[in-house]
Amino acid sequence: MRQILFAGAIGLFLTLIGTPLLIKLLARKGYGQFIRDDGPRGHAGKKGTPTMGGISFILATLIAYALAKVITGEPISYSGVLVLFLMAGMGLVGFLDDYIKIVKQRSLGLRAKAKMAGQLIVGIAFAVLSLQFADLRGLTPASTKLSFITDFGWSIGPVLFVVWALFMILAMSNGVNLTDGLDGLATGASVMVFGAYTFIGLWQFQESCVNALELTNPNACFEVRDPLDLAVVASALMGACFGFLWWNTSPAKIFMGDTGSLALGGALAGLAICSRTELLLALLGGLFVMITMSVVIQVGSFKMTGKRVFRMAPLQHHFELKGWSEVLVVVRFWIIQGMCVIVGLGLFYAGWASEK
Repeated sequence: MRQILFAGAIGLFLTLIGTPLLIKLLARKGYGQFIRDDGPRGHAGKKGTPTMGGISFILATLIAYALAKVITGEPISYSGVLVLFLMAGMGLVGFLDDYIKIVKQRSLGLRAKAKMAGQLIVGIAFAVLSLQFADLRGLTPASTKLSFITDFGWSIGPVLFVVWALFMILAMSNGVNLTDGLDGLATGASVMVFGAYTFIGLWQFQESCVNALELTNPNACFEVRDPLDLAVVASALMGACFGFLWWNTSPAKIFMGDTGSLALGGALAGLAICSRTELLLALLGGLFVMITMSVVIQVGSFKMTGKRVFRMAPLQHHFELKGWSEVLVVVRFWIIQGMCVIVGLGLFYAGWASEK
């Protein structure tokens, strides 16, 4: 429990004091945001705002995790390190994308094929490695079974698992990326989901099958390799994002860029895969799913009928064009995300309680 608290507090402290230093550094180098001409008119004033802010909470999360381990003397785990690897690897792909945008002063950074290749390399490495490193019980960080509250059904095999893991990683990374269109929107939504995974990891640890003899009902236990360490990672991410939100909220002093959005999406997918809550993530991260689907619907409708369903996609810009202020959209979307987390955690608890 102490390492969870230390990780969250250190992550929060580091981004609170470190982000303004990053803002000054990026501003000095002229690494400002490039604004699309076809975006909402109100966004024109954001041009030049420092971007690549994801560097702040990626580094803060890594340092917070390491310091929490040093302070408490607890060992690191394969599950925790793999999730951090996925976060940092996806963040590196996003950093290259952001850097090219800034240097070449265009709205598109890496070519689509190059960006996809980078994501695939990191995602495949994570998926393959997550099926290694079995503990004494034979549990690996990930499972080849699909999961909701826990694993269910038959094994889909390692090949299909890698495909499934890649789908989750790409879907969540691009979902957070699409959500990151308004000041603080993606950051605040991510804080809520990481908070949920901190609770899930702690609960899974307390009800782990390792402690089956001490549980009221040994059949209602969780077969997760390193649940407590996943809670430590989630807490570090929650604290780091919370501190970053101080500087990212409207009017934003810095944007996370693809550096941050791809990293956060990767971390969310990694936590879901390693905690055996893959399908539950679609509900816990409901806002990201909703915004992604708005783009799918918009593109599909235009290609099939030549008509648009929304005034602009992603969905948050539709409401901006309807006259909602940016802050109003962000707060109401945060409320929606909060309800998704509440319902998701309710189902998680209900699924466990039904087995008791």
